[in-house]
Amino acid sequence: MIDPCSLESKPLLSVDEALERIKTAIQPIISSERVVLKNVLGRVLAEDVFSPINIPYDRNSAMDGYALSSKDTDAKDSFVLNLVGASWAGKPFQGALQAGQCVRIFTGAVVPDGADSVVIQEQASADGKDITFPANITTYQNIREAGEDVKQGGLLCNQLKKLTAADIGLLAAAGICDVPVRRKLNIAFFSTGDELMGLGQQPEAGKIYDSNRYALAGLLADPCYNVTDMGVIPDDKQLLEDGLKQAAECHDVVITTGGASVGEADYIKEILASCGEVNFWKIAIKPGKPLAFGKIGASYFFGLPGNPVSVMVTFQQIVAPALKQLSGAGANKSLRLLATSTTTLKKAPGRQEFQRGILTQDSNGDFFVASTGQQGSHILSSMSQGNCYIILAAESNGITIGKKVLVEPFTIFI
Repeated sequence: MIDPCSLESKPLLSVDEALERIKTAIQPIISSERVVLKNVLGRVLAEDVFSPINIPYDRNSAMDGYALSSKDTDAKDSFVLNLVGASWAGKPFQGALQAGQCVRIFTGAVVPDGADSVVIQEQASADGKDITFPANITTYQNIREAGEDVKQGGLLCNQLKKLTAADIGLLAAAGICDVPVRRKLNIAFFSTGDELMGLGQQPEAGKIYDSNRYALAGLLADPCYNVTDMGVIPDDKQLLEDGLKQAAECHDVVITTGGASVGEADYIKEILASCGEVNFWKIAIKPGKPLAFGKIGASYFFGLPGNPVSVMVTFQQIVAPALKQLSGAGANKSLRLLATSTTTLKKAPGRQEFQRGILTQDSNGDFFVASTGQQGSHILSSMSQGNCYIILAAESNGITIGKKVLVEPFTIFI
């Protein structure tokens, strides 16, 4: 579809087409390193990991109570057993249970040989060493079997899994000290533009503070990335070309902001064509149409627009999935859900739009979304105030109040 507000003579790549091009072009890194367990949060597992032991290692009690044999129970009447010892967590009862005996046991303690049931302490009464139990005690109650969670040799975590806190806990439960993970991506980024000034400088006419580098630094804060901030390069073709070549020499990915549009000082596409290769330039997305993707030597290149909201939208929708694929993690799609719009959403057909919204949920579990207001690509407050994207299809001509819309939360809170 051609954007009626654009001067394009032919249809632009859709977001899905751009993502497919990137998916085809990118080859994930395969080199790996072994990292101690406490440092692997968020890293990508390079190999399947199997458990060297049963988890739990022994049969153990799920409750505080008494361990006994079901052979000594009475299905009709209460019964009495002789208390012969205790099994504590970390200090098992020594020996096997004999007929007519029971053992005091605590949560997590090893169940003695000869016992096949644990009766919780609230159901028993003690008179010295005589312990009275109720009728109808069932076999295997309140017992965690060895290997009930994971059996010895069982799979703990699949390769290419981005390791979570739960994964680390599971690996630790198996006694694993370190694991092989894919090496970190080396990513360089810089801003372009004569209009940019650094924080701490006094404002002046025609200048703006460089917010893009700070937003990108936050977006790139991932355990899988080694990130180099190369600062700001002015609108000088030679300086830009030198900067791109320098960055590409020792980084897997180079990301720039600004200079990717059609202005006389927008050199990125021209430089990329001369010292690298252009896969595509411009896609049917709003905000963020002037986005370039290609390669400089062995380094992948993403030229993002200059407006701050465009930077964030194109990074999250285009660059982030590519980086995940390159790191080996795979580009899982973000959660999207339907919500009822409580505001009118203006849109012209032509490009897929990612408007910023405020998502809420009522007491019935129904979702509602409202626009943050102005949707210009320079309105960075819309990203700060919003908590989701409102995704409008390229052919959409707007949404009226009460209609369902597709939304993508910025962050999922559980």
